[in-house]
Amino acid sequence: LSVEGIRRGLGASTVGRHLYLFGEVQSTNVALRSLAREGAVEGTVVLAESQRAGRGRLGREWFSPSGVNLYASVLFRPHFAPRQAPCFSFIASLAAADAVKELGPSPAIKWPNDLLVDRKKVAGALVECATRGDEIEFLILGIGINVNVPLPVLRAALGPAGVNATSLAAVLGQEVDRNALAASYLTHLDGWARRYKAGGPEPILAAWRERDILTGRRIEVRGEGGGFEGRALGVDGDGHLLVDDSHGQRHIALSEEIR
Repeated sequence: LSVEGIRRGLGASTVGRHLYLFGEVQSTNVALRSLAREGAVEGTVVLAESQRAGRGRLGREWFSPSGVNLYASVLFRPHFAPRQAPCFSFIASLAAADAVKELGPSPAIKWPNDLLVDRKKVAGALVECATRGDEIEFLILGIGINVNVPLPVLRAALGPAGVNATSLAAVLGQEVDRNALAASYLTHLDGWARRYKAGGPEPILAAWRERDILTGRRIEVRGEGGGFEGRALGVDGDGHLLVDDSHGQRHIALSEEIR
């Protein structure tokens, strides 16, 4: 990766106004959080070749080998209530889907922000929100995309869960230019952020629902209080997943694991 290489393909107005590229960080979200608290402006991006402690949803480790994938976090300072953060976070998976689609595959999104190609996970996004009272101080969207990591390496690292993961290089049968992919992702993210600012959550929700792979499917929901099986009904206006269990009772999934 190189800042110059990414900037050559970048077509964003806000995202990427400041780009930081590190060889290794604890995680790009952690590094950007420090910059945000020091006053970094909206659109600041942190990328890294590797992460010592990359994390996905539910605190799970994100396999982050050096020099093969894309790990990036983007800073926003939005003017909306914290309850809107989950829906706003959908712009990360939408932008990743657009960037991947430009390469040829037809990706789908698994709630809330996992990107699947041929039903295997190729990317995941994570939102972190710092609040002050009832206002958002800053919001960070982090993403990890399995780009050129060899499939045997990926599956060896993930263990049994590796059978449900893949990389773009494995799908395409050739290596992917990570600078071009990063530029494409950041450009699309900028575009979706502008659409949210102009039209609110409705256009984001509509686009996300078109790519949603869960609606209508039987799923298993796992949380701290136990689990249940049911049918996914799609997302509500706040970006939460609606599920009817086998007894016809409706549930709202906020942060649970979905299988």
